[in-house]
Amino acid sequence: MEIWNRHFECMDRDGIKHVQSERLRETVERVYFNVPYYRNRMQKAGIGPENINSIDDLQKLPFTTKQDLRDNYPFGLFAVPMSEIVRIHASSGTTGKPTVVGYTRNDIATWSEVMARTLTSAGASRHDFIHIAYGYGLFTGGLGLHYGGEKIGASVIPISGGNTARQIQLMHDFGSTVLACTPSYALHLAEAIQESGIKREELKLRVGVFGAEPWTENMRREIEEKLQIRAIDIYGLSEVIGPGVASECPVQDGLHINEDHFYAEIIDPVSLNVLPEGSSGELVFTTITKEGLPLIRYRTRDLTRLNYEKCKCGRTMVRMEKCLGRSDDMLIIRGVNLFPSQVESVLLEMSEIKPHYLLIVDRVNNLDTLELKVEVDEEFFQDKISQLEALRQKLQNNLENSIGLGIKVTLVEPKIIQRSEGKAQRVIDNRKF
Repeated sequence: MEIWNRHFECMDRDGIKHVQSERLRETVERVYFNVPYYRNRMQKAGIGPENINSIDDLQKLPFTTKQDLRDNYPFGLFAVPMSEIVRIHASSGTTGKPTVVGYTRNDIATWSEVMARTLTSAGASRHDFIHIAYGYGLFTGGLGLHYGGEKIGASVIPISGGNTARQIQLMHDFGSTVLACTPSYALHLAEAIQESGIKREELKLRVGVFGAEPWTENMRREIEEKLQIRAIDIYGLSEVIGPGVASECPVQDGLHINEDHFYAEIIDPVSLNVLPEGSSGELVFTTITKEGLPLIRYRTRDLTRLNYEKCKCGRTMVRMEKCLGRSDDMLIIRGVNLFPSQVESVLLEMSEIKPHYLLIVDRVNNLDTLELKVEVDEEFFQDKISQLEALRQKLQNNLENSIGLGIKVTLVEPKIIQRSEGKAQRVIDNRKF
C-alpha cells in the first residue's frame, strides 16, 4: 500500500507525541499573543503559555465552540493580519452568519499535504484522473480535493456538483478513475449511469472518496456494488481545515487522523471530562500547525471513538470510527450544515407566518430532500389561492437565500402542526443511515 508521507504517517507514538508537544507550545503562544479572545480566556483561567509544556497539558486549556466563532464573526479569531490571509472559506452558521475560515500560504500548503495523504491512502496516484463532483466556492470540499489531486500529480477534473448527465458523459470521455463526491450523490450517479445507456464496463472508475454527510456500511456496500469501485470514507470540517482531517485506507477499519496537524480528544459532552482510551464520546480537535485560524480544543459535536493500534496498512496515526451521531441538533443535507434555528430565524422575519413548523428530511433517488411545513396566520390563510402561492414562493426564496439549500415549502392551516408540552419536535429525519 502506498503511503504519501511515511515519516509522519508511520512515526512511533513517542515520536508523534514529541511533535505534537512542540507544535502545541508554538500554537498556544500564537493564540495568546495574537488572538484577544484566547488571551482573555486563558488569563481568566490563570493560564499562560509558560504552563503548556507538552501535549499532556492540553486539558488545562478552555474549549472553543461554534458559538465562539459566531461571536467573533467574521475575523475576530484570526491569528495573523489580513494581509497574510490568502484564502477565505465559510460554512453555514445557525443564525444566518457563516462560520468564516482564513488560510495563510502555509495553511494552504498544509491542506494540500493532508489531502495528498488522503488520496494516496485511498489508492490514488499521479496516474489517475480525479473527477471532483464536490461543490466549489465557499464550501471547502471541492478545492480541498483539488489541492490534494494536484499535489500528487494526478489529472484533476474540477466539474463541481450538478448536471448529472454531463458528469457521466465526461466521466466516460475523460476516463475518470477516482470519483470524489458525497455518498448520496455517488448512488444517484450509479442509477443515472444505468439509465444513460453507458455500460459500466465502459467507465474506468475504480475508487471513490466520499464524505461531507453521514453514511452507513450498508450504503458503502450499495455504492461498491452499483459502481463496482472501492468506497473510501473521508472526514473533515471547515473550521479545522476542510476535508483532509481524517481518511480511510484500503483496510477500511477506521479513518486515520493526521495527528501531526490535528490533535484529537474524546470528551463526555455533558461533564466535558476527557474520557479513557477506547471510550465513545464527543470528538474535540486542536489544530497544532494552522496559522490563520488556529483552534484550541474545538468541540465538533461529532460522536465517535479512537483506536490507537497500528493499522494493517502500516500507518500508526490514530484512527476514528465512523461518526455515531451528534451531540447537537445539526443536520447535514447534501453536504450542507443546517440547524433548525436557521429556518426559525427566517420565519420570525415574516409576520404572515406562525413560528410553528416541521422540517421533514428524506432521501429520494439517493438524494436528500428537505420540506418545510409551516402554519400561516389565520388572517392570511383566508386569502385567495394566488396570494397564498405568492406568500409560499416568497418564504421559499427567503429560505433558500439564507440556508443555501433547495427546500419545498408547504403552507398549512393554524394549529395543524402538533404541539408539545416539552421540547417541540422540529425535525423528522426519514433517511436511513
